[in-house]
Amino acid sequence: MAKSEDKTPSFEMTWGSSTSSGYCSDEESDSEFEQYFTARTSFFPKTKKAENVVVKKDEQTEWAKQELTTPDIQQKVKEYNAQINSNLFMNVNKDGSYTGFVKVQFKLARPVSVPPPKKETGRKSAGVKRRTSFYLPKDASKHLHISSRTTAREVIEALLKKFTVVDNPGKFALFERSERHDQVYVRKLSDDERPLRLRLSAGPNEKLLSFVLKENETGEVNWHAFSMPELKNFLRILQREEEEHVKQIVQRYALARTRMQEALSGSTPG
Repeated sequence: MAKSEDKTPSFEMTWGSSTSSGYCSDEESDSEFEQYFTARTSFFPKTKKAENVVVKKDEQTEWAKQELTTPDIQQKVKEYNAQINSNLFMNVNKDGSYTGFVKVQFKLARPVSVPPPKKETGRKSAGVKRRTSFYLPKDASKHLHISSRTTAREVIEALLKKFTVVDNPGKFALFERSERHDQVYVRKLSDDERPLRLRLSAGPNEKLLSFVLKENETGEVNWHAFSMPELKNFLRILQREEEEHVKQIVQRYALARTRMQEALSGSTPG
């Protein structure tokens, strides 16, 4: 069991699927990002029809606002441990902090990048960064052993480090998900929020609270989080989409013009 002052949490991994949903390697293309993004229908995400009603809330939930005293923490940890039927217990430290496990589900729509195998690095040209990109399984999840002082940003960084993901942590965000009154509520955690505190306040029921790792999409894209090759590739994709939209508009007006000319030629002056 890791001590609370440890900066790097210990991990236990659980997979809901043993294979990834897709794979692409830098060996197959001159541009690693080109192969990934051109696989999408559009650079801009399309609205997906959700099975359940999803309501995004910016305000914190009630348990996120709770401030617990040391006696409160000890009592809640005792109640929490009594409700679980596994060995994923919480433990209170002498300084009032506590350690425990949080489960994070992966809901990533884009592939992640990892360094290439070591055997390939020797034959790469100097100064050229090579990456291998792959899709994480949609049902993948991971249990992290963290402390009550571990922030949401540290959880994200620890997840990426464990999977040797080299993408900028700023591209990802941790969300809390809860089901209430036949609706699903999703809230993005701020970087300094403490996931284990939320877990303790909400209890072990994952319907009341679960954690999801997703792309950090807030409407405003943080372009500074992307590398130069990615940004250049975005521009190429935007240009292609613009050219395709222009082509569709030109064809639409040409068809309308043809039909109007046909109508004019067939009409009788009167």
